[in-house]
Amino acid sequence: MSSEKKKLGLTSKIFIGLIGGLILGVILNLFIPSSYFRDTVLVEGIFYVIGNGFIRLMKMLVVPLVFCSLVCGSSSIGDTKALGKVGGKTIVFYLCTTALAVTVAITVATVIHPGIGLDMSSIQKGDAIAAESTSAVDTLLNIIPENPIGALADGTMLQIIVFALVVGILLAKMGERAELVGNLFTQCNDLMMEMTNMVMQLAPIGVFCMIARTFANLGFDAFIPLLKYMGSVVLGLGIQCFGVYMLLLFVFAHLNPFRFLKKFFPVMGFAFSTSTSNATIPMNIDTLEEKIGVSRKISSFTIPLGATINMDGTSIMQGVAVVFAAQAYGIELGLKGYLTVIATATLASIGTAGIPSVGLVTLSMVFTAVGLPVEAIMLIMGVDRILDMLRTAVNITGDAVCTTIVAHQNNELNRNVFNSTEEQNA
Repeated sequence: MSSEKKKLGLTSKIFIGLIGGLILGVILNLFIPSSYFRDTVLVEGIFYVIGNGFIRLMKMLVVPLVFCSLVCGSSSIGDTKALGKVGGKTIVFYLCTTALAVTVAITVATVIHPGIGLDMSSIQKGDAIAAESTSAVDTLLNIIPENPIGALADGTMLQIIVFALVVGILLAKMGERAELVGNLFTQCNDLMMEMTNMVMQLAPIGVFCMIARTFANLGFDAFIPLLKYMGSVVLGLGIQCFGVYMLLLFVFAHLNPFRFLKKFFPVMGFAFSTSTSNATIPMNIDTLEEKIGVSRKISSFTIPLGATINMDGTSIMQGVAVVFAAQAYGIELGLKGYLTVIATATLASIGTAGIPSVGLVTLSMVFTAVGLPVEAIMLIMGVDRILDMLRTAVNITGDAVCTTIVAHQNNELNRNVFNSTEEQNA
């Protein structure tokens, strides 16, 4: 009976939805002829509305969840000196892994040459979205909110994070004088967690519809001209996720990487299916606490922060895309160009919203920095949805590995939980 209940758990339902949607999508694409019912009613009607409705529900939760979670996380650490120590380590780790990710991507793409011999006439075109380039000074100033309420309304994540950290630090400093406000934020955080659990019950249906629509629209013929590009991105993501991260986990936290991957895999699967880092925040925090043994004091601070500033998977896509476009257009970048890509992609990942396909928007910033035509983004838009799923899984794995290492260094990691074979059910 218990094994039957385990099979019907939320994670299992999400994976059933994922596989079911994939199979149905492929069947619709390959075996069902184009018709009004298939294209308009089913794929762009029912699947689109339900899938995007679920994503909207998750987005609805993001701002209040991140704000309340960061306020509670930073205030629960208590000692502002300890908070600064944790925050400093986390940000340095995030920036280093992102720069490393871009380097891996450029190296892989330089070896594979994805853009050489590309038949430009066979590429699926789309509408490129340009992002305004911002100076380094303005980027720094834009972190500070002029109007915190406006930042919350607009969903400007870096400004929300700064304001939440200031509120949390002052709550910790004021202690009993702000006990009532502290309790209010704790209860708001609990409320948002309950709301998240409620929305998550719809995840299997939402995942099924999103995956079915993706595979129904993307015929396998569309992959052929871009297989080398896709292969380069996937290889880069694999090296970062299963090589770089697991090595860091073993060296800095002395943990078994295989056990970590086994326990964390459901979160990776959910991130893959939703393509949004923000949607995985609650599941990521819960899994780290219940299966990995990371104190919620640490994870409630580092995971929302990572979902905003740590986009290693996105940076890998951008690094490969730059090499791919440069080769396709016959533009020589040189060492200076590659160094510019590493710096720009690292900075562009900071403040990138954790929502589907946003990497394509920030990619235009990277292209502009090295003199590539922004129109080149059209070359990869046709296959980006599949890669977006993979890089989101890498993004959230990077957040979790960093959080685990920081927890270990601050004696907030329960190794008995990590080493236990029995996993608690939510």
